[in-house]
Amino acid sequence: MHYTPPPRDPKAPPVRINLLSDTQTRPTPGMREAMARAEVGDEQLGDDPTVNALCERVADLLGKEAAVFMPSGTMCNVAATLVHCRPGDEILAHETAHIIAREGGAHAALGGFQIMPLKGEDGQFSPETFKAALHPRSRYQPPQVLVSAEQTANIGGGTIWKKAVLDEVVKIAKANGMATHMDGARLLNATVATGISARDMAAGWDSAWIDFSKGLGAPIGGVIAGSRAFIDEVWRWKQRLGGSMRQAGICAAACVYALDHNVDRLADDHANARALARGLSQIEGIEVQQPETNLVFFKPDGTGVSGEKMVAALRPRGVLLAMMDGRIRACTHLDVTAAMIEEMVGHIREIARAA
Repeated sequence: MHYTPPPRDPKAPPVRINLLSDTQTRPTPGMREAMARAEVGDEQLGDDPTVNALCERVADLLGKEAAVFMPSGTMCNVAATLVHCRPGDEILAHETAHIIAREGGAHAALGGFQIMPLKGEDGQFSPETFKAALHPRSRYQPPQVLVSAEQTANIGGGTIWKKAVLDEVVKIAKANGMATHMDGARLLNATVATGISARDMAAGWDSAWIDFSKGLGAPIGGVIAGSRAFIDEVWRWKQRLGGSMRQAGICAAACVYALDHNVDRLADDHANARALARGLSQIEGIEVQQPETNLVFFKPDGTGVSGEKMVAALRPRGVLLAMMDGRIRACTHLDVTAAMIEEMVGHIREIARAA
């Protein structure tokens, strides 16, 4: 399981259709204006009014007591495990979870934790699999203190954890004295797709966060929420990790703007993803996972063109994609239009026919 970025070619034409990731979004003119007007202060001292307003809003959105603004989602995850766990503790998560696959071993390097990878279809483990992985408390085995779920499941195909499953995982964890952490990088994609509020989705989870630099379109940042005592300790780790900032209201203003303008429009990304999947499924030889949100995973091998060769062939046409976990991942976002989706399907059809 790995992510292969496309090679950098200085002679390649400009990228016109960027489906590499929803992290590729650019601030809109309205967002830039909001950033320019932002009221700021010293975030590290708690004196930035825009950061404070953002944190209060996200805490309420997720149904938690308090929240803290972080430079990245990875820092949200890392700080959370550093608070929930102690060296030698064990975390349980799906084998493709971001905390295992995409955070550089930070949880082991910084906290001395081990993560037990749980199997399951589409990036999700079942409550039964979780329960079966638990062991009695013993000095011979690491304390199992935390379970983490990634909503949506990225490498699983942007799949949505069902509310009933999340609730059952929480129930099992609490019955076994464990804390719960929700990696909510694309949590709002799940809420828009299901109609279930973020507060209800995160209910029972001791910590949860949302990412603003993906589909919400902000240039930077995530906000993690939990109890006041938990957030106090997260702040300590934020300071230790060098994530404490100064006039961060300029960045927080982009996040506030995103909450005001870019949440409901996530439905457009989901519609574009479905349109892309439909178009690809009509090309003989392409295997497509039907999307639940804004991620489309597909394999073109049946056309006679490998995924790597397809990605390489699309780049001179101004289309940017990448391989992930042995498949091509296409990620729709606010800078991708329906017309771009139609054009990209046409390019792929031409490449497949020429094979």
